[in-house]
Amino acid sequence: MPSRTSGSASGTTDSGSPGPARVAVLADSDTRWKWGALTARRLAPEARIDGLLLRGRATPTPRQLAEVGVTVDTLREVSGVGFVREAAHRDAYDMVVLACVGGAVQAMLHGLARASVSGTHGAGPSGDDAGPGTGTGTDADADSVDVTVADPADPAAPVRRPVYVTGYVGVVYEKLADGLLLRHGADVVLANSRYDAERFRAVYAGVGADDSAVTECALPFLGGAAYAGPTADRPFTVTFAAQPSVPASRGDRTYLLRRAAEHARRHPDREVLIKLRSRPGEHTTHIEEQPYQKLSGRVPGGLPANCRLVYGNMGEVLDRTDLLVTVSSTAALESLHRSVPTAILTDLGVREALGNHHFLGSGCLASWDELDAGHLPEADPVWTARQGVCAAGKGGADGGTDSTGGDSYAHAFDAARDRVTELASRAGLPPVAPYYTPRTAPGYLPGVLARYGFDPHGTPLPGAATTAAAEPSGLRGAVRGAVRDAARGAYRHGVQRVAPVIRRMGEL
Repeated sequence: MPSRTSGSASGTTDSGSPGPARVAVLADSDTRWKWGALTARRLAPEARIDGLLLRGRATPTPRQLAEVGVTVDTLREVSGVGFVREAAHRDAYDMVVLACVGGAVQAMLHGLARASVSGTHGAGPSGDDAGPGTGTGTDADADSVDVTVADPADPAAPVRRPVYVTGYVGVVYEKLADGLLLRHGADVVLANSRYDAERFRAVYAGVGADDSAVTECALPFLGGAAYAGPTADRPFTVTFAAQPSVPASRGDRTYLLRRAAEHARRHPDREVLIKLRSRPGEHTTHIEEQPYQKLSGRVPGGLPANCRLVYGNMGEVLDRTDLLVTVSSTAALESLHRSVPTAILTDLGVREALGNHHFLGSGCLASWDELDAGHLPEADPVWTARQGVCAAGKGGADGGTDSTGGDSYAHAFDAARDRVTELASRAGLPPVAPYYTPRTAPGYLPGVLARYGFDPHGTPLPGAATTAAAEPSGLRGAVRGAVRDAARGAYRHGVQRVAPVIRRMGEL
């Protein structure tokens, strides 16, 4: 994983123009934190980065943060309203990466728009006392100050504010229009491939919204050593990349686990790894009601000696993988980028609900029966190129061009970096203008914003504003943090233990 880059506090582009010097990354889960922090590093390699974890059900644990392995200058928890108070003005940050679910992005954009145009914002980044590394703290108290940032007579007058960047953490196979329109209003909406960029622009154009923010790049965590084939110093290794919510049912998840165990029994000379995203009691981007840790105890005969559950950084697991198997995990793109043989399972069908329909034409679709017989899928290079994947050895991580003549991964972020740098160099930016407003979505937007503490116009709700302003520090803050962690644990226990039991009782 990329680490903190030493040097000055301002990045530069190839042209020598200074890039953003102060960057904030707001994330609401472990995977989005990984995407957001690494995206910030790609766009502003030399910048100071403050990591802000949006308080909620999926706030990552210290273990999850350590597993991601991204180093930033400060890292702490914030509420939505507290974040807006802090990050709305250019005095605080030059660029803000919104690495959150669509509803959170929309709420923050409306809150930031309201705060910047009204001239009320926080006192700037206050996380210096949190220290470096991966420790988490709380919102610092920030009194509001008044600054003239726009001409009240001209709503379109430029505003002194940060550049707002957002995007997706991986494969976009569902809720395309919903998620994109909730992200509209950001200055840069990153598309992880040429294919995604075309789809994103079509959605915005279809509703008559400005599509100029869509910028093609790639997933920021692709890379690693190119696959060189099986080696004599370790067994042939098959890695099953599990997903928290795909498939969802206990029966389907048990089936996949059983087939992985059977593959290990059929091939005692192979090692089969069940790569899990979270440990019991942890949550990630999607809710996992049927954790594989629990289901593994129900596999007939148990897991064989050469089949085991593993955790850790996916890149490190891929370093020892000879065949990656999954239903539709973004890990497939990581393995394809390294030229690791990759299988997208068809056992449960090729269906939109599973997300494996996204891989139609990839050459990777296969069943466990085929894999048991020794099949190793070969990816189609034209398909991978359109998906932002440059297979290693064909113009991948080491530069050059891919097999289709397109730019390599090394240059995948050039356009986005140049765009961010150009926007950050301006004295002012247009007011944030999301597609969704109280006029265009009066029956939808208020509920989205209220979940994060804002009214339909982006103004903090009274209760949320009071809570954000009164966040305690010291002993009281530690006690509140402990209570909050306990509440999260109870919620996660309810999702993974109580909810499935109640659902089964309802089916009697």
